[in-house]
Amino acid sequence: MLIAGIDEAGRGPLAGPVVAAAVILDPKRKIRGLRDSKMMTPEARDHVAAEIRTKSIAWAFAASDVGEIDALNILRATLLAMRRAFEALTVQPIEALIDGDHCPDLTCPAYAIVKGDRDVPAISAASIIAKTTRDAMLVELDRQYPVYGFARHKGYGTPEHLAALDLHGPCPAHRRSFAPVVQASFEFW
Repeated sequence: MLIAGIDEAGRGPLAGPVVAAAVILDPKRKIRGLRDSKMMTPEARDHVAAEIRTKSIAWAFAASDVGEIDALNILRATLLAMRRAFEALTVQPIEALIDGDHCPDLTCPAYAIVKGDRDVPAISAASIIAKTTRDAMLVELDRQYPVYGFARHKGYGTPEHLAALDLHGPCPAHRRSFAPVVQASFEFW
């Protein structure tokens, strides 16, 4: 029975895309260490992500960029990224299990599971793929906009990030609809 787990990373940050992943695990190929990506070290996430990519029946990721986040709102942009990740799977599942309390519009039955990233292995796998993919994207954004420290805080509203926003104003990677960004200087827009 092919079941996709779907989760996202990056709903809360002030910058960068929201990334979703969909994973169909292979019951014959066990993956050790599957859990909520937030409960793992970056090294452990990277190790398990590599295993997910090689042992899963199928996996895919997709994103909604800052323009979509600002135009749609973060929930709708997240659901859009989830749908895109699901549609990018090379194998069609018969159902999808989604972390949280909302489901994207999919071509198969979909069920929202609160704390699914903790309790459902396929959702845990999707959580890990989404997080490692988004983290890599933020490292790349750090190369483009080094004054913000994206590689360290991944776009979250840390004191370091807020101080950089106050000093430099927002860059094109910032979510203009998020309050701390709105409150920052607009001189670079």
